[in-house]
Amino acid sequence: MKIATFNINGIKARIQALGDWLDESQPDVALLQEIKSVDENFPRELFEDRGYNVETHGQKSFNGVAILSKLPLEDVVRGLPGDDEDEQARWIEATVVGDNTAVRLCGLYLPNGNPCPGPKYDYKLAWMTRMKARAAELLQDEIPLVMAGDYNIIPQDEDAARPEAWQEDALARPESREAYRKILHLGFTEAFRARVNGPEHYSFWDYQAGAWQRNDGIRIDHLLLSPQAADLLEDVQIDAAIRGREKPSDHVPVWIDLAA
Repeated sequence: MKIATFNINGIKARIQALGDWLDESQPDVALLQEIKSVDENFPRELFEDRGYNVETHGQKSFNGVAILSKLPLEDVVRGLPGDDEDEQARWIEATVVGDNTAVRLCGLYLPNGNPCPGPKYDYKLAWMTRMKARAAELLQDEIPLVMAGDYNIIPQDEDAARPEAWQEDALARPESREAYRKILHLGFTEAFRARVNGPEHYSFWDYQAGAWQRNDGIRIDHLLLSPQAADLLEDVQIDAAIRGREKPSDHVPVWIDLAA
C-alpha cells in the first residue's frame, strides 16, 4: 500500500501539477494539505475519474485537508478532538482497507506557529498537545496507524540546510521539537529517518531567493508509524524533483510503501 503526503498549497493553483504527479506516482492513498477550498468546491470529479475515493475537510481560502484513496475508506472523522471551538480545518482520519490489513490514517496540517512568541505559537503548542492525546487514544486500538502530513516541525538541525536561520522560528524552537518528541515517544517511528540518515534531505523549499536552486530546504513533511505500521514498512521516498516543475507547490510529496 503506497501512502503519500503532499502539501499542495492550493488545489486550484496546483490542479495540473497534482494530477500529473498522481498519474506518474500512482499512490494508493494521497493525504493532501492546504487544499484552501471549501468541501463543495473541491474538484473531486477529477480524482474520482482517476479511481480515487475522495474525503475532504475544507475551509475557505486557508488550511484544509483531504484524503484520496483507491481503496475503500471507512469511519471518516473530520477535525482534531479536544477543542470544540477550533474551526481550523487541519485534521482528517479514515480507515483504509488493504489487501492484507486495515490501516488507520490521519492526515494533518499542523499549525505554523509564527510569529513566536505569541497567540499563534500558543495555538500550535496547544494543538500538538491535543494531537498527542488523540494519538495515544488511537494507539490503544493496536492496528496499523499512520499519521502523515505537514508537521511544520524541523525535527533536528540536519533537517535544514541552514539550521542557524531557523533557531528562533516556530518550526525549530526547542518547545516545538520537544512537543514533537513527546508524540514520537508514545511509540511512533518516523518513517523517513527509519530508512535514511544524514543531511540534505528536504521536503520544502521557499519560493523566495532561489531556495530550490540553492537546495536551501527544510524537512517538515513526516509520516509517523505505530509499531504495527512500522513492521509493515518496505520503502520511503521524497519526490524532490517535483519541486523543479512548472507552477509547483513549495512542498513535495513524501511516501511510504507498506506491506498492507
